[in-house]
Formats: sequence, structure tokens, C-alpha cells
Amino acid sequence: MSWQLQDAKNRFSQLVKLAESKGPQIITVRGQESVVVISVKEYKKLITKKGSLVDFMRNSPMSDVDLDLERSKSKGRNVSL
Repeated sequence: MSWQLQDAKNRFSQLVKLAESKGPQIITVRGQESVVVISVKEYKKLITKKGSLVDFMRNSPMSDVDLDLERSKSKGRNVSL
């Protein structure tokens, strides 16, 4: 939902309750989106470290697949101009 700044100030309690129950609330200033009010639960999801790419690959169900990572020795293909 989107709120004009003045409405957000006047109905702050409602804005907070909606952020907790319905999700992020956008506040506009002079018609432009300016800030978002979110619940602590949503905020913690955003800031929680997700892990590195290496961790993701190690925990992948395909981590035990044997990949051939050797580079081809060929010079590539011939291209006629």
C-alpha cells in the first residue's frame, strides 16, 4: 500500500499494524516513493546473512557430481572472412 507522508504521520499506528500484517508500506513525498515501512520480521529476513556461493555449492544436492573442468587444447574453429 502507498501512503502520502501527511497521511502516514496522521495514521501512524494503522500504518505500523498494516506493515506487520499485510507487508511493506510505501510512503511518498511530493508524489515520489521515498521510504518503506516494514516489520521487524521482514527486516531480519533482509539482513540475515545468506551464506557464500561456496557454501551454497557445497550444500547443493549436486555437490558430488564429478565435473570435467579440464580446458580443451584445441585452438578453436577456423573462421573464413
